[in-house]
Amino acid sequence: MKKSGALIAAALLLASCASKPPSSLVTPLPKPHPAKPAQNQEPVRGVWLTTVSRLDWPPVTSVNGSSPAIRISQQQKALTDKLDNLKSLGINTVFFQVKPDGTALWSSRILPWSDMMTGNIGEYPGYDPLQFMLDEAHKRGMKVHAWFNPYRVSVNTKPGTVAELNRTLSLDPASVFVLHRDWIRTAGDRFVLDPGIPEVRDWITSIVAEVVSNYAIDGVQFDDYFYTESPGSALNDSQTYKKYGQGFASKADWRRHNTQQLISQVSHTIKQLKPDVEFGVSPAGVWRNRSFDAAGSDTRGAAAYDESFADTRQWVQQGLLDYIAPQLYWPFARDAARYDVLAKWWADVVKPTNTRLYIGLALYKVGVPAKNEPDWMVKGGVPELKKQLDLNESLPQIKGTILFREDYLNQPQTQEAVSYLRSRWGS
Repeated sequence: MKKSGALIAAALLLASCASKPPSSLVTPLPKPHPAKPAQNQEPVRGVWLTTVSRLDWPPVTSVNGSSPAIRISQQQKALTDKLDNLKSLGINTVFFQVKPDGTALWSSRILPWSDMMTGNIGEYPGYDPLQFMLDEAHKRGMKVHAWFNPYRVSVNTKPGTVAELNRTLSLDPASVFVLHRDWIRTAGDRFVLDPGIPEVRDWITSIVAEVVSNYAIDGVQFDDYFYTESPGSALNDSQTYKKYGQGFASKADWRRHNTQQLISQVSHTIKQLKPDVEFGVSPAGVWRNRSFDAAGSDTRGAAAYDESFADTRQWVQQGLLDYIAPQLYWPFARDAARYDVLAKWWADVVKPTNTRLYIGLALYKVGVPAKNEPDWMVKGGVPELKKQLDLNESLPQIKGTILFREDYLNQPQTQEAVSYLRSRWGS
């Protein structure tokens, strides 16, 4: 970690760049500013491995009162077993959630250790989970992208969570919740950072820079959590807007500008530190619906541009991303957001650029009864899965597929689909 401080400071200084707010709701088509083209990359066959709430890893049982030695051994064996299984399925890239909230799964000078490992925020887990993942995945010839949730501080706002975050005040580093209380808001019944505060964006960029500087990761990924509100729990950023929103036609334009600033800053910082580390985003599958914007897709779904304040199409056009991985979590027969309509729309978006397109698939829906999407139940979901993978391979702009998420590979309802994946991708 020795050299990281100076590197990060230099990167942040160079990377902060202002851009003008958008002038209209219909995004103009700027000249592509291409990202670096990939050198003969094999198609990505990826999986998201989630650590928030221990959904995929580490095992919940490993945290329940075992001795540290037993806990470490259980966690490491669970991870190597997963990697062996992924390897046998032909998975070549793991998108590993290293920042599930305001805590870290690596040795950080900025964030406290994640309680996902030990049950206690700030407690050293006895090993470095990110380094262990990198060593074991690379040994198996698999790539690892460090997946960050940029703005989430906690998954709930319960009194117990508040007490636990407050207890970190004596730690070094303490939680951002106590160090920068003025940055914290509530949205979607969670504590989150306010994306409109410039220092918040600098802070997030420094976290990414720390990992890029100190670990041999293959990529960095942000998911779709930029502005995440729910009907009963909106983000109150009216004071921030009053302070920083001058010159914008609307709060929505200002919010999109804030998200754009973060993506731009992080992108430039990664490329200054290590140009070969890829930067990608996995947004909601619909950019905008055509009924709102002539450039949008023929869909009727929740749109990233309008609901998360993320102009994901513009990031591709400006060459800020090495790849984009939209979450196309619907079947061919879902009229409001057809898989094929969206896959082709995204293929057209990336066509004039060097941004690679990977598609996020809804493994979590396979084998689960759903009135609006019965195709996931037909023959164990295999025909739908096959159609989606066939389409991905038929469109030259689509360079890979990512499954959401790892633990669904181990569930009884997906086993026919898993056997199919093994026969299609496995060695």
